[in-house]
Amino acid sequence: MDETGITGRIARLKEQTMAEPRFMSVEQAKLITESYEVHPDEPRVLQRAHALAAALRGITIRIDPEELIVGNRTSEIRGGVVSPEAGISWLEGELETLAERPQDPFNVRPENAEYFREVLKPAWSGKTLEDIIAERHGEEIRRVKKVVKINQTDHAQGHISPNVQKWLERGPAGLMDDARNAMTGSGGSKREFLESVIIVLQAARDFMRRYAELAEEQGGPESGAVAENCRGLADRPPESFHEALQSVWFLFVILQMESNASSFSPGRMDQYLLPYLESDLAAGKLDEERAQELLEALWLKFNQIVYMRSAPSAQYFAGFPIGFNLSIGGVDAEGRDAVNRLSWMCLKAQEHIGLSQPNLTARIGTPSSNEFIDACARVIGKGSGMPQVVNDDSIIPSLVDRGITVEDARDYVVVGCVELSTPGNNLGWSDAAMFNLVKALELALNDGICLQSGARLGPATGSLTDFNTFDELLEAFRKQIDHFFEAMIPLCDAVDRLHAEILPSPFLSSVIDDCIASGVDVTAGGARYNLSGIQAIQVANVADSLAAVKTLVFDEGSVGAGDLLDALRRDFEEDEILRQNLIHKAPKYGNDIEWVDDMGAHWAAYFAERLEDYRNARGGPYHMGLYTVSAHVPMGKNVGATSDGRRAAEPLADGGMSAVYGRDLSGPTALLKSVSRIGCRAASNGTLLNMKFLPRTFADPEERAKFSAMLRSFVKLGIHHVQFNVVNRETLLAAREDPEKYKNLTIRVAGYTAYFVELADDLQDEIIARTSYEF
Repeated sequence: MDETGITGRIARLKEQTMAEPRFMSVEQAKLITESYEVHPDEPRVLQRAHALAAALRGITIRIDPEELIVGNRTSEIRGGVVSPEAGISWLEGELETLAERPQDPFNVRPENAEYFREVLKPAWSGKTLEDIIAERHGEEIRRVKKVVKINQTDHAQGHISPNVQKWLERGPAGLMDDARNAMTGSGGSKREFLESVIIVLQAARDFMRRYAELAEEQGGPESGAVAENCRGLADRPPESFHEALQSVWFLFVILQMESNASSFSPGRMDQYLLPYLESDLAAGKLDEERAQELLEALWLKFNQIVYMRSAPSAQYFAGFPIGFNLSIGGVDAEGRDAVNRLSWMCLKAQEHIGLSQPNLTARIGTPSSNEFIDACARVIGKGSGMPQVVNDDSIIPSLVDRGITVEDARDYVVVGCVELSTPGNNLGWSDAAMFNLVKALELALNDGICLQSGARLGPATGSLTDFNTFDELLEAFRKQIDHFFEAMIPLCDAVDRLHAEILPSPFLSSVIDDCIASGVDVTAGGARYNLSGIQAIQVANVADSLAAVKTLVFDEGSVGAGDLLDALRRDFEEDEILRQNLIHKAPKYGNDIEWVDDMGAHWAAYFAERLEDYRNARGGPYHMGLYTVSAHVPMGKNVGATSDGRRAAEPLADGGMSAVYGRDLSGPTALLKSVSRIGCRAASNGTLLNMKFLPRTFADPEERAKFSAMLRSFVKLGIHHVQFNVVNRETLLAAREDPEKYKNLTIRVAGYTAYFVELADDLQDEIIARTSYEF
């Protein structure tokens, strides 16, 4: 083993994973396009099934020397897949700049660029999800985009946790039998759907056999075991820990090949893989060191798939957050502590590997042992940004409020970044839209007119100079929110329905409960639970801005309404003294000042209540999230100067529940108390709190014990989520100067970990500016 504790094999595979350059890949797009030409008149679900089958049988496959877990959706590590069914119009305008763009670049081979221009683009023009949404709803989406960002418009559905346990218990052959049995006596669309399920599952089995054949051809010390695993999994469920790990990886590779989307999450791996581990250890088939190496081989595979987004989307989801979220710990179906041997192994894998995937989440709550919480604290202190921590005590009741049974809620998982779901039975559509509350407040202060462009975006509700009382401003704010709500929900529903029409997902449906039994695709409402999540952005800026106006304009009268409005319109040009007064003479969220925190809490609660008025296109509820991913940077560019002293186009507060960077001056406990007032229970789609600690906090056992005690307080305060960067400011500045030296430096962005040197300059600046804590 090397100094990190990993074996030589894992160390070599890790280096190879990180060293291989990223390229755009069109191979699967070519196979899909050819398949549609062969099946031009079939129902869309069957076209999709045949296209996936063609890819599984035709894609170039590769096994690297020493690999213990095999499989990928491209022949290259970290390849960027072009997805013609979902959307390629964006790529036409970016093909020449894809390799040089500041955020998430991909190299492009000339022959692939030529194929895209001459074949792919003409073949799919006007036929993709992206094109059809643009044709039918593009004007309205553009009209509201400064306030509402509609998501899921150019890729298939992700943000879901499949029923991995059923996949392991049944295997693709068993699931095929289930589909055949359900087909008996069926007709119409149900029969077409079940036929599509059988087509993709048979192709999945062929895909596995291809890897068995390649392993045998290549030879090598592990080739026999790899070949036996892959061939066996094509026909039966896994029978060993090694086979179960391989089976899990095949599942996620194929899900990615079908949908090319982010955030297919493995969920509670420490629960469903434990029986295989314990059986092999008891039988003497494995020792603990070999089991750890096998687990870490899978850990590396999670880092070999990335998602290629458009340049604007990459700004909102910066750093390749593919979102393989793996949850450990938590409680079992009876509410008892479920931490086990495999939970500890997952923590060790993260400590050893230290890369950005999987996105490791530790579930803690009142039943959690001090030993587990302390172990999480120790691994957090290693600086990879993981595990992030979520709170059973607050999340389980929050999910029950949304109609999920207690038993299912206790089994919850995190998908993608911080989104809450239940495994194998839930299409949560957690990233339906992002609502910029700060822009809505700007419009409330300026009679519905954009401070940046001068264009009317919202209704005429008066300007700051028209309001005689603070309550009149709040009423104008409410009207602006309501106006954009009425535009947002129909657009979300339209996109939802178009996914069912254009991108049905039979393979995903085969591992989501109730879809096979009902004969309904997951995109059409076949899952047991059907939710849609919308993010309210950004509570901290809203609280600080309203607190400043209330204090300085309406309460004290030290700032005139006209003076403030003029300063905002001029972006504080020649008004620096006023700007500093807004920053330093008005109280700020994050400092345990109850009435300021309540400013944010009130509007978060109002947003959640408004969502309760609607049902989505699949018949399920809408619910609120309080997280931004990295959207606080591009969404900030859409907002003019704000009354908290922020200049136009600067980033909004990070996270979702975090304070504005540099404004939380009263320590970590005060911040947690402020966050607790926002009311996480209403945010059942997920919340995000970023905190940054200095490494010396974790170097001393006594200081680390204080950190662990803070995690216990986090549970008692009813906060859903918290994550940590453990890094010195000087290290981040050094990484900017010498990125090659710091290429493996990971940083917590917003619910996910990314490589710091791969982030664009403005996002790096925001991370450097975040408040650093110590006890």
